[in-house]
Amino acid sequence: MKIGILGGGQLGRMLIQEALKYDDEFYTLDPASDAPCHNISYFTQGSFNDYETVLNFGKDKDVVTIEIEHVNADALAELENQGVKVVPNAAIIKTIQQKILQKEFYKNHDIPSPEFEVMDGSSDEINMPLPFVQKMNTGGYDGKGVQVIRTAEDMKNLWIQDSVIESLVDIDKELSVIVARNENGETKTFPVTEMVADPKLNLLDFNICPVFLDEDIEEQIDSITEKFLNAINSPGLFAIELFLDKEGKVWVNETAPRLHNSGHQSQEGNANSQFEQMYRVVKNLPLADTDAIIYSGMLNLVGAEGFSGKVVYEGMDDVLRLPETYIHLYGKTETKPGRKMGHINVLADSREELMEKLVMVKGMVRVIAE
Repeated sequence: MKIGILGGGQLGRMLIQEALKYDDEFYTLDPASDAPCHNISYFTQGSFNDYETVLNFGKDKDVVTIEIEHVNADALAELENQGVKVVPNAAIIKTIQQKILQKEFYKNHDIPSPEFEVMDGSSDEINMPLPFVQKMNTGGYDGKGVQVIRTAEDMKNLWIQDSVIESLVDIDKELSVIVARNENGETKTFPVTEMVADPKLNLLDFNICPVFLDEDIEEQIDSITEKFLNAINSPGLFAIELFLDKEGKVWVNETAPRLHNSGHQSQEGNANSQFEQMYRVVKNLPLADTDAIIYSGMLNLVGAEGFSGKVVYEGMDDVLRLPETYIHLYGKTETKPGRKMGHINVLADSREELMEKLVMVKGMVRVIAE
């Protein structure tokens, strides 16, 4: 098959790396000439937001998929009209890439998500009581386009643009569950992972699997995933980010219609990785076993404060000496503060051992510049 991927970043790179054991051709489209996929695929430099560029890129492919949701969904819909398979389909991409439509999707399908109102950008009139979260309708990712408004003084920072105003959840844990569905309607769900965020960067710091939750909480998550998979009417792999509040209620924060940072530990920690699963979804193959085989965790390698330029990974030799520790670099030559440059997966026999190893490894390595 000729498989086209909109986006040439690290998610596409790891998908291609996993799928190279099979017999397919991979084509990627990205605006950056040095995108992580540029040297491991048939690469086209161009905008995945431009209608004509996406149309021309996809028209001779057997299937087109995405590794970033900020793409031209109208062009994908036209490719579908022309007989090109698009995974996930253009309609669900369009729904998820707009926070307003995404929230309305949850409401319409009885999927629990924090209470919200829509701000249309024409005024700053808000009915939601403080504190609340403002999420820009489009373009946000990795903590960008999201802010918490806690006080009347914070109201001066309100963005006067199309956005979702959402009640603030009293969070106990941030969880994630990755689900997959193929064209035949077969579904598989990865074990729930716990996400621990870096409070300064608002980026995922650690990801931990498995998570042991009360039966009631597991039942809530099972209900959410079942409703979601029934509602999407599309093949695809989706990461559902969840909040567990301090009263034991589970809420959907948001969904990514693609591979996700919260599934990276599956590369060594599960019977199959999210990348193997995504390949099978795209090809409409039988879905892979997703069982956790051991305690696993992931930590992001992000550019250190104060360093921009040609990347240097300080302390990597020491990490390479550790057992059951796996480095994944993204092929990015230039670092800057907060930029994701890679990740490290760690395996352990218990959660306590896993946390100790993750903290130790985080202290051993720094992403700096020459």
